[in-house]
Amino acid sequence: MEKKKKGFTMPHNYVIVFCIILLATLLTYIVPAGSYQREINDDGREVVVEGSFEYNEQTPVSPFGIFEAVAQGFNEVANMIFFVVFAFGWVNVLIVNGTFNAMIGGVIRKLGTKVELLIPVLMMFFGILGSTIGISEETYGLVPVFVSLAVALGYDAIVGGAMVYIGVATGFASATLNPFTIGVAMGIAGVEYPYGVLFRSIVLVTFEIVAIIYVWRYARKVYKDPTKSLLYGTKLELPRMASRDELMNTYANTRHKLCGLLFMVAMGLMVYGTTQLGWYINELSALFIIMMIISGFVGGMSPNDIARSFVQAAKDMMFGTMIIGLSRGIVVVLTNGGVIDTIVYGLSLPLEHMGHTLGALSEYIAAVGMLIVQNIINCFIGSGSGQASAVMPIMAPLSDIVGVSRQVAVLAFQFGDGYSNMFWPSGIFLISGLMNVPANKWFKFVAPLFGIMFCFQVLFVCIAVAIGF
Repeated sequence: MEKKKKGFTMPHNYVIVFCIILLATLLTYIVPAGSYQREINDDGREVVVEGSFEYNEQTPVSPFGIFEAVAQGFNEVANMIFFVVFAFGWVNVLIVNGTFNAMIGGVIRKLGTKVELLIPVLMMFFGILGSTIGISEETYGLVPVFVSLAVALGYDAIVGGAMVYIGVATGFASATLNPFTIGVAMGIAGVEYPYGVLFRSIVLVTFEIVAIIYVWRYARKVYKDPTKSLLYGTKLELPRMASRDELMNTYANTRHKLCGLLFMVAMGLMVYGTTQLGWYINELSALFIIMMIISGFVGGMSPNDIARSFVQAAKDMMFGTMIIGLSRGIVVVLTNGGVIDTIVYGLSLPLEHMGHTLGALSEYIAAVGMLIVQNIINCFIGSGSGQASAVMPIMAPLSDIVGVSRQVAVLAFQFGDGYSNMFWPSGIFLISGLMNVPANKWFKFVAPLFGIMFCFQVLFVCIAVAIGF
């Protein structure tokens, strides 16, 4: 009997992430260790001291240290892991008691044949939240729900994930008032906040339109011919969601309406808490736990029903939440190996050289150079505010040397920190984990979009230089 040839099988997402951790470990042996001195600025934030970089004794991560880094990574993001579980725990109660299906059914009946309008409306909604108040991680618990919803409507899991993640990530990067990125960056750079809101609003609208068109076109293609889906033939384990016909025939009763009202109240509290009370992960987790319990009782569920719903939600989110902790191990390895500051320093040197050697186009070339550097740095420092604290004390004075305004430096940081989150491994594995889809499928979808967005980044950075932004 002739043996069947085995084709290439894409490694499991966890395997790929662990291989990247091994690669990061190798870098701790190759890249010289180094560090900047740090100080507390007037805003009470720890920032690097300009010109303080120095090489240190090499501290490569040992084989045993690799696994310590993995454990440390899980500890560092434990609040985020449980935040996602609690968020989906609340949403799952709304699914179990029928509220979510009734709400979506009402929307579908209202839109009729125009149900695809959900894509631009939701993406713009999430984008505005990301651009103004800096919401990002707070939406992760919604990803599995919209994945299942998109499948029920005749699309695929990628469309559902993109409606939430691409929408909010694009808005977060196209920051108009985002306090966690441009707010911190402008404060460190010593420039006015907020600055250039009109220009930034144009950036937001442009990038959201690009993202919406990209996702919308893919969604239409999949709806017309499911074989065109990047996930066609891929078996996925998704949270149970009613079919389109079931949703169409699900009507809200009094309990559903009350739970829907509670949902809107919770959304309002989330926005108010994050903008006015300084709430973040722990406070929002508490809010979601409270709303899960109240929504369960209002929806007619017993305490045991609520508990069983929460356990099921935790099971459904296990794959995605574990990838959050595992991915954090990459940053921990680079930090423990003392090479992140060296990488930042090495990338800043060419920019400083530009300030002394370039001719008439120096401002434009330097601005694009800063954009490229920021995109690369974002691969190693994922936190927006953390990256601003580490990079802007270096980039702000460098912008003076290369002849561009500090606002352009902030814009380059904003773009580089934001849009590449969709492209670099941390973002790829995070969202594919939350969607429970193979990482290579999501990468194949998002890579062309990132290429298009990068071209627009270059365009807007050059426009900013030209208008004296």
